[in-house]
Amino acid sequence: MNCIIIDDDATARLIVRQFVENTDGFSVTNDFSNAIDAIKHLNSNSVDCVFLDIHMPDFSGFDFIKTIRNSVKVVLITSDKNFALDAFEYDSVVDYLVKPITEERFEKTIHKLKNFVLKGEEPVKKTPKTKNNDGELYVNVEKRLVKLRYSDILLIEAKGDYIKIKTAEKAHIVHSTLKKIEEKLPSEIFLKIHRSYIINLSKIIDIEDNSVLINQEVIPVSRSNKTELMKRLNLL
Repeated sequence: MNCIIIDDDATARLIVRQFVENTDGFSVTNDFSNAIDAIKHLNSNSVDCVFLDIHMPDFSGFDFIKTIRNSVKVVLITSDKNFALDAFEYDSVVDYLVKPITEERFEKTIHKLKNFVLKGEEPVKKTPKTKNNDGELYVNVEKRLVKLRYSDILLIEAKGDYIKIKTAEKAHIVHSTLKKIEEKLPSEIFLKIHRSYIINLSKIIDIEDNSVLINQEVIPVSRSNKTELMKRLNLL
């Protein structure tokens, strides 16, 4: 079983690596000090199990679980006992290890992982949506119906009782709410990343910390929406 380890503590990664590599049929293919690098690795490599620390800066273990799309099994590792009930709300979580880890307790984890493999559980495969960038939307601007192509829309910003729909050439002020236009837009193209912003994912130029750059404009990303944004990106 191919495993990776994600923990910002180098000593903790070394200890888990030693436990795994002393177990027949298990090997550590890589380890990471942060979740973002691990997500990139998962996008192009086959992994059966992740040993995952819950408490990490910027991107927690639970954020990571919400982001991964493949059928990898997760063993959570933490020094905090308080998240055990929350952990098992996720189907991918096999076990919850509390630091310091003993050899006897680790063997129980291995037994659980083997049982999951023997059950031959197959994840439900979802058919990816096809992006319809050629679609269009009509908006009421000063008593005129203006046609906007999805591919031309950069972002939509909430402005009180109005919204501002921005394209590369112009900004249209429309009497509407962000919630109402979100229901009209195709979710495979557009994403709400903040209570005041919806963006066209294909228009992102750069991402840094909790913001994205679109057409020289920096847009904030709320913590609650960051997980979904990372999930939707085609990371290398």
